[in-house]
Amino acid sequence: MLRDHRPYFVKRAYLQFQRLYVARFLEPQFAALGPGHTFMKPWHVEVFGGPIAIGDCVNVIATADGKVRLSVWSAGPGLGHITIGHYCMLCPGARIGSAAGVTIADNCMLASNTYITDSDWHGLYNRICPGQSQPVTINENVWIGDSAIVCKGVTIGENSIVGAGAVVAADVPPNTVVAGNPARPIKQLDAAEVFTTRAQWFADPQRLARQIDAMDQLMLKGNTLSGWLRSLIKPSPGD
Repeated sequence: MLRDHRPYFVKRAYLQFQRLYVARFLEPQFAALGPGHTFMKPWHVEVFGGPIAIGDCVNVIATADGKVRLSVWSAGPGLGHITIGHYCMLCPGARIGSAAGVTIADNCMLASNTYITDSDWHGLYNRICPGQSQPVTINENVWIGDSAIVCKGVTIGENSIVGAGAVVAADVPPNTVVAGNPARPIKQLDAAEVFTTRAQWFADPQRLARQIDAMDQLMLKGNTLSGWLRSLIKPSPGD
């Protein structure tokens, strides 16, 4: 559809239902889930194993054809965890698999269909063994592009960017843009520049919530229940 036909009260009820779903079905599966989180279509988020911890003001966006999957299959006692810092964003199709440990610092963004894994999951010659595992560390303010893959043992330095479709099999220095398969540096960022991070966007969560709510009221103004139902049952070319 070209626009949202829902009346404001319907969208408010939908958002409340999402929050209730998270509290009932997702939050108990996490070792920690910080305040200010937002899950869009949380019924398309799959959580397996643990511990999995998520920080404050994290946005998780899932869709029917882009489920977000967080899985821990421990490689041994005390191993395996997923830790996601404050103000991060996970887009549709993002997957994280851990056998040793995946740590993602604050302000990181995972674009659609990214995959982060700390394990081979199978051996080269022994296909029934779990393979080799090495922890993955993604430092603060990293942006991982669409369909990129981050492999076991990798550390990505702060502020770095992984290009779309890249396969990262070696460490990435801070303030570096990498691309390709295998990923190679293609640009150096100026560390002296001031980076605007997602933490700044969430500096006043209550004010941000009021702004988003006011925008919803403006965008949905004039929508009626009958008009919304009509757009679902018999959409017109202008919908």
